[in-house]
Order: sequence, then structure tokens, then C-alpha cells
Amino acid sequence: MTGIRVGTDSTKLPGAFTHDAFWVIERVADLGLDGVFFRDILDLSRTLDVVEIADVTAAARERGLYLEAGAGKVNPFAMPEDPTTRGLGDGDWLAGMARKLEAAAGCGIREVWAATTNYQFRLRGMRACDRFRTDVTWPEQLAATAKVLGMLAPVVRDLGLHLNLETHEEISSFEVVRLVEEAGPDAFGITFDSANVVVRGEDPVAAARRVAAYTRQTHLRDVVLVPNEHGIGRLIAPIGEGVIDWDGMLSALASAPAQNYSIEGVFPGMREHLGTEMSLFVDDPQWRSSHVDLTDEELAWARRHCDAQSEEGALREERLRATVTDEVATAFIVDSAARLRRLVSARAPQPSAAA
Repeated sequence: MTGIRVGTDSTKLPGAFTHDAFWVIERVADLGLDGVFFRDILDLSRTLDVVEIADVTAAARERGLYLEAGAGKVNPFAMPEDPTTRGLGDGDWLAGMARKLEAAAGCGIREVWAATTNYQFRLRGMRACDRFRTDVTWPEQLAATAKVLGMLAPVVRDLGLHLNLETHEEISSFEVVRLVEEAGPDAFGITFDSANVVVRGEDPVAAARRVAAYTRQTHLRDVVLVPNEHGIGRLIAPIGEGVIDWDGMLSALASAPAQNYSIEGVFPGMREHLGTEMSLFVDDPQWRSSHVDLTDEELAWARRHCDAQSEEGALREERLRATVTDEVATAFIVDSAARLRRLVSARAPQPSAAA
């Protein structure tokens, strides 16, 4: 694996929400990272000002950093929760999204993140996940999302971009692949999140194999699985400190178009866990029946790693549930990047010794 660069998603970088994009770029460079994945193109300029975005792009280029960005949610049932894009289009959501995509293309960003829905962090039960809404079924949400992608496709193609759907908490890797294949891989791709697929009961390495051909952006982090009142709880851990097989993961991603590996860390100030705990309701018939593609054999991966608890595992769980300070959140990113680089380097072909 050559040419891989390791950077970070901006949303979990301590200080990012209280500073501008120039500060974020400087901070990422100071931490020795290779780039930054801004979750929204508006993070570069709240007004999509061409000059301001160009200046941010130039600042990243001067420091040798890769720059990626996002455009928002594409499930129409989730859009009302963030009216920003519609506002950019004076009430026309499609026009607002087109403005975002044009801004990305204008500054040379060709890989643009998107996601389907939100997660209701204030809730604890299965309804916290939009997959289990009762006002609209998940198949209806997927069908509506597919229609939106069809509407966006001409704009994305004209601009020469890829709009990359994340394997977000609510959607399975199987479903993301079907959306991309239906909408067209020439215009759409996947942002692979190694931790989110676990929430859908998937083996993350198997999921990586499924999405690799279309993976153009990444959110990489590790996971720890623990028993909880709902079944299995997924906690976020730095790379190399959880249960993911990273050699298998990198093997699966070796054929992916993505060359930038972005660490997604944990929110500083988060109490009780390193990033929000999300549950796998593995013994609930409704939860299980909603995952029509998931085999019992693959789900066994989560059960196996949850059952493999030990005294060491209990101590790790206690640490992961501690309040997240800025120092802990920063160390999560830096330590994960260092481990990921070592893993990538170990896989790179070694020059042959001189005869």
C-alpha cells in the first residue's frame, strides 16, 4: 500500500468548533497529520465565498495537506432537521445542494461526503436510530433517498465529483452499495466508517470487502463491544485498542480508490463513554428482521467479541467510559494515526537488498 495519507475528520478535533478553517488546518499540520476531512463545505466558508474558500484551500496546499469536505444529508426525511442547505437555495433544497457541490468543485475537492440520516443522541432505545422511525419505514426512506440521488446525479456528473454516502449508523453496507450501484458509481461512492457498520451487526472486515470497490473516503476508528441492557453496546476506541482486525481491514481496503485515511475521533467533553455508545438489539425480533441481508454467521462476529470479556476488558471499558478531555480526544487522533501509519508501512513492499 503506497501513497496512503493519514489525516483526521474535523468534527472531533478539539477546538475545531470554536475556530475557523485556517486554525483547523494549522492545528492538523502541527499534529503531524496529512490532511483534514471537513464534514461540511460550509466549514470552509459559511457563505460559500469563493475567495475565502480559495484561501483555505491554498493554506492546506502550502502545508502539504489533503482537503476533503462534505455536503450534508440526502434522505429527505432527515433534511428538515438541518435547514441550512435549503436556506442556501432560498427555499430550494436542490439549488442549495448544487451551490455546495459547485463550491467544492471550484476549490478542487472532488470527493464529497454525504449521509442518509441522523442519530438522536438524546434517546437511548431503538428509536434513537432513524432506521426505526414509526412515521415512515426504512424501505420508504431508502426509496426516497434513491430518488434524491437521481435528482443530484446530473449536477454531480457535470462537476466531475463523487458524492460519497457514509456507512452511517442507521444504514447497512449492503444498502449503501445498492444505492451507489443504482445511482451510478461514476457519480457516487462510499465513505467507509469502520465503526458504524458494527452497529448494524456487521463484521467490519467483511463490510470493508463489500464496499471497497466504491470507497472513496474513510472514517477509521476501532471498537470495543460490551454487554448492555439492550444486548450489545458498541464503544469507540483508538485504532489498535479494540477488536477490529486491522491487517484484514487494510487488506480489504487495498483495492479501494480511497488514498486518504481519515481518523474520526471522539467529542471532547463527552461524558460516560469515548464517543456515544450505540446498541445492537441483537435479541429483538424487530431489530433482527430489519437486517434482511445480515446472516447469522456474520452477526456471530459481534456476539463472539462481546462474549470475550476479561478483567483486562473490564478495565478497558471503564477507561473508555471516562469523561473525554481535550487531551484524551487529541491523543485518540494522534495515537490512531501513528498506529495506522505503522500498519500501512508494514504492508508496503520492501526494497530488495542490493546484491
